[in-house]
Amino acid sequence: MRIAILADIHSNLEALEAVLGALSKTRIDRYVCVGDVVGYGADPAPCVAKVRELCDVVVAGNHDWAVAGKLSLEFFNSYAREAIGWTRSQLSPPDVAWLRELPLQHDIEGLATLVHSTVHNPAAFDYLLTSYDAHLSMAVLELPLCFVGHSHIPITFMEKGGLGFTFSDTIDLSKIDKAIINPGSIGQPRDENPAASYAIYDTAKRRVTLHRIAYDVAAASRKIEKAGLPKVLADRLHVGK
Repeated sequence: MRIAILADIHSNLEALEAVLGALSKTRIDRYVCVGDVVGYGADPAPCVAKVRELCDVVVAGNHDWAVAGKLSLEFFNSYAREAIGWTRSQLSPPDVAWLRELPLQHDIEGLATLVHSTVHNPAAFDYLLTSYDAHLSMAVLELPLCFVGHSHIPITFMEKGGLGFTFSDTIDLSKIDKAIINPGSIGQPRDENPAASYAIYDTAKRRVTLHRIAYDVAAASRKIEKAGLPKVLADRLHVGK
């Protein structure tokens, strides 16, 4: 089975369509998403519609729950708060209800755990950025593989005797005991590469590959400005920060 892992779409329709276009050219058996379908970008409703149609598993991101009123806005900066308020006004009640019901964590048939932030405290929506963060989550991770989002940075933490990390775009799971993989962000990359990022998990080959694809950043940026959202949210797409 080949599973596409989507993360941190953030209402960026141009980026999402580019990723789905690339995925349509290869065999994908199922789609899953590790959260933050909405927030920041100018196309929340179309992005929610596409994710609801394609993904059979979606876990909650902090922006998803904030838009749905399940998370206090005190945890967000002013730009994010403004985008969350605007996003609420753009979604239908059924879409908001769908965001509200997203689970924090989900296990895929004994294959992998899906969570937006950390395994050891998913409700806190902390970032998993360091080896110590990974150590805490590895300690409670019951399955050999976990996919996370939230940091918008593609990175793999792996356990084989000791704990290490890699930025490699190919992860051979047969050579490690456990792995926590962030596929990077589709809609707002933050590793100084503006190209949309996603992953494919081949369960038969026990291999995860990370992929990048360019999209129409200028169009997505213009939409953000036209919507009256903070200009910084448009500008950062060009530099991948």
